[in-house]
Amino acid sequence: MGTSGITAPVSAVQDPRYPIGKFKMPADVTQELRAAAIETISSLPEKIRNAVDGLETEQIDTPYREGGWTVRQLVHHVADSHTQAFVRLRLALTEDWPTVIGYNEKAWAELQDSVLAPIEWSLEIIEATHARWVMLLNSLDEGQWQRGFKHSERGPSTVEQVTMLYAWHCVHHTAHITQLRANKGW
Repeated sequence: MGTSGITAPVSAVQDPRYPIGKFKMPADVTQELRAAAIETISSLPEKIRNAVDGLETEQIDTPYREGGWTVRQLVHHVADSHTQAFVRLRLALTEDWPTVIGYNEKAWAELQDSVLAPIEWSLEIIEATHARWVMLLNSLDEGQWQRGFKHSERGPSTVEQVTMLYAWHCVHHTAHITQLRANKGW
């Protein structure tokens, strides 16, 4: 998503936790930025599938950085996180600024299903969730983009802000995998 500032040149990567840099909310979100964010969310299922294509079990169980999650945990995390985001957006669109609770992502990534389940299960969740998410985002009117929720830890967020954040999140975690592959020569 070059027009939104979500990508960063590989040479700019200093911190392997943030291969494309930390998220920065654009000061002014235009319809073009929204469309680019929706396209990024739409393209994630194919991009993450391509990122893991051909990896052997040992490679899937390799951390993307020292002390980091494995590729398996990353894929399961994306499914968990994006499913949560989709549900939260549906709540924001159907309730008046509901409070949503956070969850311990690190603890979820250490549960047995995140450590052992086949990544295909989460790739299928990502595909279905993103198909519905994109359909929903493409249906929004201006007022719906400004609806939102109150996060128990991070405070209020609009549908627009969450969409921009998750477009970054798509690229961020895919880059963890592609950077690992580049570093390992896979």
